[in-house]
Amino acid sequence: MLLENHIAFVTGAGSGIGRAGAIALAEHGATVVVTDLDGGRARKVLAEIEGKGGRGESIALDVTDDKALTSAIADAATRHGRLDILHSHAGLQVPGALEQVTAEQMDLSWRLNVRSHFLAAQAAMSVMRGQGKGSIIITSSNSGVQYDRGMIAYATTKHAVIAMTRQIAVDYARDNVRCNALCPGFIDTDFNAGFETQMGGRRALEDYVTSNIPMGRWGTPQEIADAIVFLASDRSAFMTGHALVIDGAESL
Repeated sequence: MLLENHIAFVTGAGSGIGRAGAIALAEHGATVVVTDLDGGRARKVLAEIEGKGGRGESIALDVTDDKALTSAIADAATRHGRLDILHSHAGLQVPGALEQVTAEQMDLSWRLNVRSHFLAAQAAMSVMRGQGKGSIIITSSNSGVQYDRGMIAYATTKHAVIAMTRQIAVDYARDNVRCNALCPGFIDTDFNAGFETQMGGRRALEDYVTSNIPMGRWGTPQEIADAIVFLASDRSAFMTGHALVIDGAESL
C-alpha cells in the first residue's frame, strides 16, 4: 500500500476535509492519529477508519493550547516510534472587512490559522529531521493566492501560511523533510459558514459557485483527500514549498 507503515497526525480531522483526508490516509495504509477539538467527532472518524479495516487512534485536541498540541505530536511519535506525515488542518473562518473585524477576532484567526500550524510543524520537524524524511502538509486556502472581498482576517492568515510553508520548505529541503500548502477552493462543507453569512445565505453562495467558478461546481472533500494522499506520499517526492491550489480555476 502507498502509505504502509507510515504514521500520520491530523488536526481538525473531525469533519469536512480533515475527516476525508484522515480516512484516505488510512485507506492507503497509514496509521492515523485523528485529532479534533470535539473528541466525540474524532472518535467517530476513528470508528469509520477501523470499520474499513484501517488503524489509528483519536485524541480531543485544542490546537490553540500550545503545550497540548506539541505534547500530542511528540507523544504520538514516541508511541509509534516515528512520525511520517503531519497534516495541520484546523482553522477558522471569520468574515468581515477591516472595520467589521475586531482585534480579538484577528488575534484568534492568527492563533488558529498560522500560529498553531507553526507549532505543529515545529514539533513534527524535531522528529522528522532525525528520521531523515517526512511530509508536512499545512492547510491554507485559495484565499492565500487571491483576495476575497470582505475577508481580511481569513485572507491575511492564509497568505501568511503559504509564506511560512515556503520558508520551512527551503530551510529543511536538505533534511529531506518536505512542506507543502494545501489550498482548497469552495468545498461543500460546514466550514463555509463564514462565506455563507457574508454573501447573504445559502442560495447566494450557491449562485456564486455556479457563476464565478469556471468549472461551475463545488469541489468535494474526496477530491481534496486525494491531493492530501499525493502530498503525503512519495508520489510528490520532488515537491516542496508548493501551494497546491484545487479550486476549479476560481483563482485564475
